[in-house]
Amino acid sequence: MSQEANIDDVQEPITSAPPEVRQIIERVWKLEKSRIDKKSKGHINDDILNIVKEEVR
Repeated sequence: MSQEANIDDVQEPITSAPPEVRQIIERVWKLEKSRIDKKSKGHINDDILNIVKEEVR
């Protein structure tokens, strides 16, 4: 199996998700990326919960 096929397999649940779910995934991904860039070691659960609550409203 090629690397491109593996990437497609991993991304398939995201690409086939409804727009609301993709929005949550994108916001959480950006949050995690910013925390990695800042080398933040704090808890992320509350931030993710807030993102989900905002998107559900």
